[in-house]
Formats: sequence, C-alpha cells, structure tokens
Amino acid sequence: MSRRALTAVLTGVLLLLAAAPAIAARYEAEIRRTEYGIPHIKAHSWGSVGFGFGYAFAKDNICTMADTYVTVDAERSRYFGPDGTYRSRGNGVTPTNLDSDFFWRKIIDNGVVEEVMARKPPLGPRPAVKKALRGYVAGYNRYLRRVGVNRLPDPTCRGKEWVRPITLRTAYRRLYQLLLLASQGVAMKGIAGAQPPTPDGDSAMRQQWLPSAERLAEALAGQLHGRGGMGSNAVAVGREGTRDGEHGLLLGNPHFPWYGPERFYQFGYSLPGKARASGAALFGAPVVQIGYTPTMAWSHTVSTAFRFTPYQLTLVPGDPTSYLVDGEPEEMTKQTVTVQVRQEDGSLEPSTRTLYSSRWGPVMTELAGIPLPWTAATAFAMADVNADNVRAFNHFFEFNQARSAREALAILKRYQGIPWVNTIVADKKGNALYADIGAVPNVPDSHAGECNTVLGAALFEAARLPVLDGSRSECAWLNDPDAVRKGTLGPGNQPYLLRRDYVTNSNDSYWLSNPEEPLEGFARIIGNERTERTVRTRLGLIMVGERIDGSDGLGPSGFTRRDMQRMVFNNRAYLGELARDDALEMCREMEASGGVTPSSSGPVPLDGACDALEGWDLRANVDSRGELLFRRFGFHTSSITPSRWSAPFDPTDPVHTPNTLNTTNPLVRAAFGDAITDLREAGIPLDAPLGEHQYVDWGGSRIPVHGGDGELGDGTFNLMLPEVALFPDADNTPFGPGHGSSYVQVVTWSDGRCPNARSILTYSLSENPRSKHRADQTRLYSRKGWVRDRFCESQIRRSPALKVKRVRGRLTSRSEG
Repeated sequence: MSRRALTAVLTGVLLLLAAAPAIAARYEAEIRRTEYGIPHIKAHSWGSVGFGFGYAFAKDNICTMADTYVTVDAERSRYFGPDGTYRSRGNGVTPTNLDSDFFWRKIIDNGVVEEVMARKPPLGPRPAVKKALRGYVAGYNRYLRRVGVNRLPDPTCRGKEWVRPITLRTAYRRLYQLLLLASQGVAMKGIAGAQPPTPDGDSAMRQQWLPSAERLAEALAGQLHGRGGMGSNAVAVGREGTRDGEHGLLLGNPHFPWYGPERFYQFGYSLPGKARASGAALFGAPVVQIGYTPTMAWSHTVSTAFRFTPYQLTLVPGDPTSYLVDGEPEEMTKQTVTVQVRQEDGSLEPSTRTLYSSRWGPVMTELAGIPLPWTAATAFAMADVNADNVRAFNHFFEFNQARSAREALAILKRYQGIPWVNTIVADKKGNALYADIGAVPNVPDSHAGECNTVLGAALFEAARLPVLDGSRSECAWLNDPDAVRKGTLGPGNQPYLLRRDYVTNSNDSYWLSNPEEPLEGFARIIGNERTERTVRTRLGLIMVGERIDGSDGLGPSGFTRRDMQRMVFNNRAYLGELARDDALEMCREMEASGGVTPSSSGPVPLDGACDALEGWDLRANVDSRGELLFRRFGFHTSSITPSRWSAPFDPTDPVHTPNTLNTTNPLVRAAFGDAITDLREAGIPLDAPLGEHQYVDWGGSRIPVHGGDGELGDGTFNLMLPEVALFPDADNTPFGPGHGSSYVQVVTWSDGRCPNARSILTYSLSENPRSKHRADQTRLYSRKGWVRDRFCESQIRRSPALKVKRVRGRLTSRSEG
C-alpha cells in the first residue's frame, strides 16, 4: 500500500473514531464499612474512588443532598413554592426560594460553572478532579436507581418528585456553592433582588442615605468570622512539643453546622500506588478536605480574610442603570432570568426578573442582611475573588497525596485556591505549619486608603473591609507577580509560619499563631494585628503552652495523643476562670445589701443565684451546675462598651489580657440580673445541670451534649452553639447544638507504618432518622468517647464491624448533561 493510500485509510479511521460516541466510563469499587458505619473506599482509579464515595454517601444522606441539588439547579420555587425559605447554616443566610432560584438561574444561564471547569490547570480542575466527580455522579445515581425513589430508607424524601438522578453540571454547581459561602453567598438576597429605583417622591432623601458601617461590621463578623457562624480550632504540634520528641501531632476541631449540607461526611479511601487518605468532606465533595495521609495531617479554621470587596458605583444622572468610570458612562449588563414557580393549585407558571451587573461584579442591594440602597445616585456591586476559583479542589486532591508540611506549603503557594479558611498541618517528621494562603483580593492598605469611599473608610476602620470607588478604573484590584490569578494577593504577601514547637488558630487572625513569633506587616483585608484575641484563642494558647512545658500538672511535659484528646474536651470555661470569682464577690455583696440585683427591666431577686455561681465547676460538662447562669451573664456582658474588664488589653501580653471583671460598672451588675431573668423566664433552675437543657432528641432518644459557647458566653474551647437564636423560649425548648464541634480528629505517628489517630463525628454519619448511624457517634461524644481510626489495610480488616460491598456502574450520557 502506498504512503498516500495508507494516510487516507488512517485519516478515515480517525474521522470515524472522532464521530463515534464516547465510550462510557466504567467504575468498580469496594466499600468497607467499619465501626459506626464509616466507609473506606478501595478502588483502582480516581473515577472509581468517586463512584464508591458517591454510592456510600447517597445511602447515608441522599435526602439532604437531593434538596441541595434542587437549590443549585434553581428549582426550589418549582418544587417547594416561591415564598418558602431555607437556612444556609454555613453563612447564616436565609433566602426565599424565589430569590435563591433567580440567583442560581443567572449563574446557570451564564454558563459560569461550565466556563471555569473547562479551563486548564492550575486555574481549571486537574484531570483527577474531573474523573473523581464523574465517578461521584455515577455512584450517587447508581444508588438511587438500585433502591428507587419510592423505596428510599429515609422517609424525609421517600417518593418525592424532587429526588432525581443528578448530572455532572449539577455536581459542579454544588462545589461552586461551597466556594461562594463567604462571598456572593452572603449577598444572595441582595444580588437576586437588586432593582433600580423608581422616580418616587422620596428619591431625593434616598440619594443621601448610606448604610451604617457599624451595623455592616457587626453583621459581617457574625456571618463570616466565627461569631455565631462557622468557626474552628486547630493545633499542629511539632517534635519540640511532643513527648517523644520525634513526631508531629495534629488536632482538627472544626465548628460547623450540625444540620444540612455543610455537615461533614467521614470516610477514607485507598487508591493503590497513588493515594491513601482518611478524614471528612463537606457534603457533595468526593475528596478528603480535613484529614490525614500516611505521613501528614491537616485541618482548617475559618479565616478572617475577606474574599470580596464592595464597589460603590456613581450613577449617570437620570439613568440609574448606567454608571461612570473615569468620567465615561458604562451601561450595566441587564439579564432577564426566568424560573418556574409552583402555584397554589400545583401548576407551574414562569416568573421573570431582570438582574444587573457591572464591570466590578453583580449589583447588590443587601450584604449580610444590611441594606445597601440603590438610589438615583449610587449603587453597590460585589467583586468576588471566588467567582472563578476552582483551584481549591486541585489543592485538596494534591493534599490527599502530600507527605509533609513543606510539601503542603508548596501546594498552597502553587494554587492559592483556599476559598475561606486557614490551613494547619503537622507531619510525621515533626514539623508544624500555619498558613492563611488562599484566594484574597489584592487590596493592600495603601490601595484601600487611595480608593475607599466615605462608607469604605468607616467600614475599613471598623471591620477591615474597604468599599472601593467604582468610578475610577485605577481602583481595580492590584496584581502581584507571584499570584496565580490576576487581582489576588500573591503568596509572598500572605502569612504563614513553619515551626518545630507548635502553631494554632481559633478563628482570630494570623497574628498570634504562636506568641513566640507574631506574624506582622500584612494587609488588613487578611486580618488584624496587635489587637485583642478572643477568649477561645487565649485559652487554646494557654492550654497548649502549659502542656508543652508541663506546667498544667497533667504529667511529663510534651503532648501525647491522649493529652490532646483530653485537652479538646476538658471543657474549661476560661471566661469563668477570669470572671467567676469577681462575679461571685459582687453577688454576695448584693445579697448582703438587699438580696436583689439590678437588671435592664428593674430589680431582680437573687434567690440562690450566688450559690449556683459558687457551685459551678468552671466547666461546660453535661453535669456542670451553674454554667447556664454564667453563660447568660457572659453573653450579656460581651456587648458592654467600652469594656467589661478593669485591666485593658496589652499587646505585650496578649494571651493574658484583658482581665479582672469591672464589677463597679452598673452595666455589669445589670447583666447579672438579665441572666437570672433569662433562666427564670425559660423555666430553668439557676443551678440546673447543663445536659438537662443542652441536648439533642433524635429518634426519641435524648442525648446530652457537652461544650460551651466560647466568646459569646463562657469562654470554652469546645464550642457548641444553640440552634435557636439566643436562648430557649418560655416553653423550655432545649437549645441543642446548631453548630459546633463536628468532625474532630487527633493524629500522630510512631515508628510504625500506620498513623495513630482517633476521631469523633459528633453528629454521626447520617441524617436519616431511621439509620442506625443517626446518633451512634453522638452518644459516644456525649460520653467523651472516641473512634479508633482504621487507616491501613490491616486495621480495616481487623474491624469487628467490617462489612464489605462491591459496587459497579458507569457514567451515563444523561449524567454528562
């Protein structure tokens, strides 16, 4: 055959292959469940790892996840009606179904997720990410097909029309939803509802109106930085801080929601020859996000860095949908969005809304629940650093294969994709790493000073967040030469600390990760320096320091695994240690001088309050009496201005100041009366054991829950914040946890091949009320118990609870849609 003929034949074959449909990927995985139903996936490809994970996860939590997929597919109004709401516990937002649908439909219509997922690494996903997610979709759908919607074991969604097979696009949108939690996610209502002003009679007044910087600062702190929102503790101890003097040790203690899709799912997997990891992932993400490999362990804590900046637009007179940039008008992008809405009779009708965007990002009229009015003169837009950030998932897949703290640091610098958390790492060789290296807008203090608006200057002073001038192109985010993405801070301008003793973080800024080496000189948009730390941060630093030098009286100096387990659940109430004795002295004085205390509503009889306070053991254990009284007292004093303390904060002694309760302050005395009133109105005795009122009632089984509420009341390290807003209503509703300690892990190493690890998933593996794994780990947590982690093959095989299931399947063409 001639060369020309051969070329023609080969060309024809290639054309036929190109025209032929792609062969569907096939998957096979082994799901080994050990104690408490924890799945360990064994497979020989990333796709099959994702398949096994998707199958196991769907079995345990399909109702929660199916509801979330309805959300990101913009179909809540279709199935649940337009006026209903859902609670995003991850950031404290409660949008209506209709607002949520418009927000997500705009993203879908614009093809945002598809565009960023199509990019090449590092800005786009690595091949392993794509393969694992395709496998996850196939595994989730395989479980649903095998069982059937009408036979689902969870009655919450059994037979519901909104439980459907998912597509790859839907799964990607869920990952995108997680990325936006601390940026557009807190402005969802404001973005979906932004409408230009109408020429009404009060427009002149509204032109001069600006929101309160103080209210904005308070709202942002509550939703983004651990004050009632998500938070965490993490400690990495190096070889100079462990008792064996050779290996590192890590505590991961994320404080995340106990309900809904921001829960963690615990699992492990083995990909022979490539990766082995164990830990937990947020729902819908088939990769370990907090966990450990054979020689490295890591965790995350919610960062103080802002991941967005508002821009204030100067509007063209007479045209509220055009704005000025460098003196020239630019028209906003107008996008008509339509969603299907269920009517009262069950029929569907379209609902249409026009949404608006600027060169800086989507126009918004609300941020963190605070109005940002769109007037005839001014509007606001959000520039979001996570709007095109899928680098985070490259980061996690590489962390799942990392071997050391230094390798972890290199991964952080390579992707800069972490969306809203710090990273804390320990390794087998005894290194400890803290880093707040991720996706952060490049707005150094000088740039903020040059470009801040009047509102921005006030908000920057109060909360470190600038509001930049959208009328000047020079106010765009700056570019660092070492940054992966334009407009973000490069790793050379972000803080990290690599040490051999310890690093820690409890949701304060990077500044005091280790008091021996404060981190300073970074942009304020990342965090504060030389400012007061929370009582939870201070307690963590005190406990770690005392254990390393042995001054806590709990045995020889240096941490062991058991020491760290005891520390995280010792439930010391540091605010009580600082203030209880002073409060008791104040109480006895008032008791002797009339038996009443002032309150915000008048004199209140003490009637046993002093005895309850004196009998408190300064802990937040289930049998601690008097803790509830002090917790409410701490809460009421937390907002006292200028301070509840007599000795002020001293930046030269940041761990131990401020201190000494100012009992001469009448507001402190009134706060004590308000605490007594709170408990009495709720029908709770002043000396009631904590566990009688802080509990969950799952499946008719009441499980008392230990832990306190940190800086909001008692100063505990082990955080448990109530599901209800502040306190039980008068009907004595229990204030069981809404969020707090969730997937907790303690990991270290010895000379053997397997990590030495213990964990506890405080709210258990499944949200299915009929599952035997709905509350089993919760009961264990109530007793301060731990799960012996099974990481290596030999450990898994020795599990007395071992059950093995082999699953097979493929990715269908519909799933690619």
